[in-house]
Amino acid sequence: MKIATDPALHILFDLLAWGSAGLLAHLLYRWRLKEAAARVAGGMGLGYAAALAAGAIGGAWAFGSWNTAMMALPHPSHSVAGGLAGGIVGVELYKLARGIKGSTGAIWVGPLALGIAVGRWGCLLAGLPDETYGTPTGLPWGMDLGDGVPRHPVQIYESLAMLAFLGVYLAALARRAAWIETRAFYLFVLFYAAQRFAWEFLKPYPRLVGPFDLFHLLAGVMIFYALIFDARARRSL
Repeated sequence: MKIATDPALHILFDLLAWGSAGLLAHLLYRWRLKEAAARVAGGMGLGYAAALAAGAIGGAWAFGSWNTAMMALPHPSHSVAGGLAGGIVGVELYKLARGIKGSTGAIWVGPLALGIAVGRWGCLLAGLPDETYGTPTGLPWGMDLGDGVPRHPVQIYESLAMLAFLGVYLAALARRAAWIETRAFYLFVLFYAAQRFAWEFLKPYPRLVGPFDLFHLLAGVMIFYALIFDARARRSL
């Protein structure tokens, strides 16, 4: 299946991703997360926001550029996985310095899941220049991005996976499941990293260790983080 691509579409879908994430954050705040948001806003301070922003921006560009530095034509780039990992590091260091216990990420889960799901379509429609395309495939849903080669639409795989997670999360939020506030962020990170680890085998990125690329290793670290912190959160229930 050949699809029309245009790198400019990435910007459009970035805006759609931010807009849809912001709208969902507002709706979830009014529906179920007002108290959780108040606790984060009241207890964290501006330092929390600064640590989150610095970590996310730094991680996005550090890991994205590290990956593209290993390509034939090295150049700066950014990465959603790197941004998530950097944001986690920034917030956890801030919490450690302030002596803050427990998860503060519950309010970010829905917007992050939706933002990633929407944004990945921009990566697909941006075509080959976006450098997030999949490896060649003979499967009937392989997509030709302009070079005549049917490829795994890994961006769609990830979008559908995150939408599935969002559906489970919203259903749990509707019934006020006990894990939503204390464990939801860790389970989000665990799911995101696990599905990202799987799709990396279908990308032609440079390999660092055996069959694993940079984002395999980063996803593995995030899985470890999520398992450790989720176990700690379950013990505190």
